[in-house]
Amino acid sequence: MSEFKRIVPLQAQTLRAQGAVVVDIRDAQSFANGHISGSLHLDNHSLHDFIRQADLDQPLIVACYHGNSSQSAAAYLVGQGFADVYSLDGGFELWRATYPTETEQTPPE
Repeated sequence: MSEFKRIVPLQAQTLRAQGAVVVDIRDAQSFANGHISGSLHLDNHSLHDFIRQADLDQPLIVACYHGNSSQSAAAYLVGQGFADVYSLDGGFELWRATYPTETEQTPPE
């Protein structure tokens, strides 16, 4: 069984350019206030559908606030059958500092 890998924003940006999926496990309000462009919000409510519909062989990057919680989530996703999982070191906070133009907000409904 494979394990997740920890990567820095530069590596994550390269993987994104190659088609990796980015999931953000922060709370909904934090996600709405700012997230990695194109990322999906993943929480207990959306997790089952995400896993059911996902391509388990497509690279998957997990982001949280600072890169701690994403490690547990990445390990869980490996256990669910994802083959190529990464935890973003420094989380969204380091991403935003590194790539401020590669973040977006969710418009209010």
